[in-house]
Amino acid sequence: VQLQASGGGFVQAGGSLRLSCAASGGTFSRGAMGWFRQAPGKEREFVALVRGDAGRIYYSDSVKGRFTLPRDNAKNTVYLQMNSLKLEDTAVYYCAGRRIWNVQYYNPTHYTDWGQGTQVTVSS
Repeated sequence: VQLQASGGGFVQAGGSLRLSCAASGGTFSRGAMGWFRQAPGKEREFVALVRGDAGRIYYSDSVKGRFTLPRDNAKNTVYLQMNSLKLEDTAVYYCAGRRIWNVQYYNPTHYTDWGQGTQVTVSS
């Protein structure tokens, strides 16, 4: 499955951005699709995902209440709507997919498909 991410950029703190991730060549109907991010000098961390079968959405504590994960199933696309952005949200954001669900949804090593990263920079 190929993942194409887009939508990063520069934004002031408190602003909003929306990232898009379009999947082609397959689906993650038995797994999950979502977003991770990696700031300079830090490990890649889970941000949010949607489970393919149940449609349940999971968020990291650091973005809960600020980020949402709209979907367009017809386009096989997942979005990351980021509101109330903070300086600490600055990172490269990666779209990711996994074919089979398991409870370690936050572990990036369990994801088989990755899009190219897109930079999000939040300034004061």
